[in-house]
Amino acid sequence: MTAPKAPPAGNKTAVRMVVVPEDRAGQRLDNFLLGQLKGAPRSLVYKLVRSGQVRVNGGRAKAERKLEGGEEVRIPPVSLHEEGDKTPPPQAFLERMEAAIVFEDARLLVLNKPSGVASHGGSGISHGAIETMRVLRPNQNLELVHRLDRDTSGLLIMAKKRSALTELQALMREEGGIQKRYLTLLAGRMPDGVMTVDAPLHVGLRQGGERHVQVNAIGKASLSHFQVLERRGGHSYCEVRIETGRTHQIRVHAQHIGHPVAGDDKYGDPAVNKRLREQAGLKRLFLHAASLEFALDGGKSPYLLNAPLAEELGAALNRLG
Repeated sequence: MTAPKAPPAGNKTAVRMVVVPEDRAGQRLDNFLLGQLKGAPRSLVYKLVRSGQVRVNGGRAKAERKLEGGEEVRIPPVSLHEEGDKTPPPQAFLERMEAAIVFEDARLLVLNKPSGVASHGGSGISHGAIETMRVLRPNQNLELVHRLDRDTSGLLIMAKKRSALTELQALMREEGGIQKRYLTLLAGRMPDGVMTVDAPLHVGLRQGGERHVQVNAIGKASLSHFQVLERRGGHSYCEVRIETGRTHQIRVHAQHIGHPVAGDDKYGDPAVNKRLREQAGLKRLFLHAASLEFALDGGKSPYLLNAPLAEELGAALNRLG
């Protein structure tokens, strides 16, 4: 399948007054603007809101404000590709992301996100998955349902309809609402059977603003279940099922039990990572979101989504024997 060409950089847009559709009720102002300004970086949207150029019903508003159907939003003139803003994604990247789509229907678009691609753009990140898919699907209002770490590959869900977004986000907050299964290679020999890790996680900031997560009693409740599938080269190829979706949850829980995720530069074992690079050619985090299971329409419409293990991870496993 050939991906459509990225739109050329246009001239400055005119001021627009947009009435919020009823199906967008409850959406944050920043996300509404990202849907209206296709290809705009998040930093530009925040700048427009902070400077007061965006108005809701004639008044200033904060980026996190939740909109109501029928409200009127003033969208100022912008040039999406002026100095300091991002250029469109390269054609080869557009084609790679188009090829990464593993499921699509009237409500959802699902990617097998490659490692190294951020869920959304931000500081220092040119093209996130959601921004790229908005270029590929310019006539659809795509919204991220959840996020994956940049270095984690696998299933990433985007909603085409507001109703699907709100229902999925409600399921994510509900215990057992979405069954999440990951595949990972953990350093060393994990014990047989299922090991359940019930350890609260706290997100802190290091110098420079980098997020670092630790097991800490003041953190949020976090529950992960690890099970060894195979032994490979003295390490443990595991399935992980998580009941919560905290930042870096699997990586920090794996570190906590003394078997960090292979290839993890932040929470892993540098010596193990170096050996795996040399012996198995593993140059990335070995963590893959393999399947998601849930039901929409109050349980009437079941979904079972699967993403095959990334080729480079399968090749590393094979080299370990």
